[in-house]
Amino acid sequence: MENARYRAFAVSVEMGSFSRAAEKMNYTPAGVCQLVNALEKELGFPLLTRDKKGVRPTADGEKILVVIRDLLHQEDRLSQLAAEINGLATGRIVIGAYPSIATQWLPSVIKGFHEAYPHIEVLLTEGIRQDLEASLDDRSIDLIFYSHCEPMPYEWIPLAEDPVMAILPPDHPFAGKDAYPVEQCQYENFIMPAVGKDADVLAVFRANGLSPKIAYSTMEDFVTTAMIEQGMGMTIMNDLVTQRWQFNVVKLPLDPPQSLTLGIALPSLEQAAPAVRRFVKYAVTKLTASEQQKSAK
Repeated sequence: MENARYRAFAVSVEMGSFSRAAEKMNYTPAGVCQLVNALEKELGFPLLTRDKKGVRPTADGEKILVVIRDLLHQEDRLSQLAAEINGLATGRIVIGAYPSIATQWLPSVIKGFHEAYPHIEVLLTEGIRQDLEASLDDRSIDLIFYSHCEPMPYEWIPLAEDPVMAILPPDHPFAGKDAYPVEQCQYENFIMPAVGKDADVLAVFRANGLSPKIAYSTMEDFVTTAMIEQGMGMTIMNDLVTQRWQFNVVKLPLDPPQSLTLGIALPSLEQAAPAVRRFVKYAVTKLTASEQQKSAK
């Protein structure tokens, strides 16, 4: 019963209401509410704030949520281990990723993995570094596909080096050059993705001692590139982001060359659930083989 209470609380937070949590858990809304009420009574303090908009965790509820998600994670891990011993690969994996990786790498990986392990559910969510790491810390996702950045507080599995490129309007003075001097960013109308918080771009700035003038901030790289096409400024981004885009812009390598290391981060591969370990092994094998094929061309 305690685990049902824990799951009702965690799912209510995830879904934002008792009714949506009930749909996901195949309970009635009243049943979910009763489970959460019983947990609050057991613990001795409110876990959720309830209003007409739905439910959200209290400050104490936020603290408890991390522990409860960890307990549920261990319960799922036990269930998966038992299934594995009995010869059946089951489970549920929630993956976080940069939008570029989610677009360019993961569709084929997830498709192939599902064909190999049809009883393992895979969910995918995209976001910027700060949001992805917050979700990994509170156990709402199992692993992240993104770029390496120090300090790296998680176990890290590198997959590929991706060059950082300058993205310029077609009539830019450097458009006909072979490379773009990175220090030139200081003198440009720079367009910053991730609402001014793109950790990878900021790392390039720090490494080269730059403080460019931020003319615009956007959420999406797609929007950034559309603005560059209109001559509103320039930016830098890793090459994977630009694949398959049909914009009238110029893409140049930086001088000196800069790159990002893309890979997988998770709290611990050894302590991960069997389904997560299977997915990591499959993804690493498939993606490293794909990168080796590209290098051989």
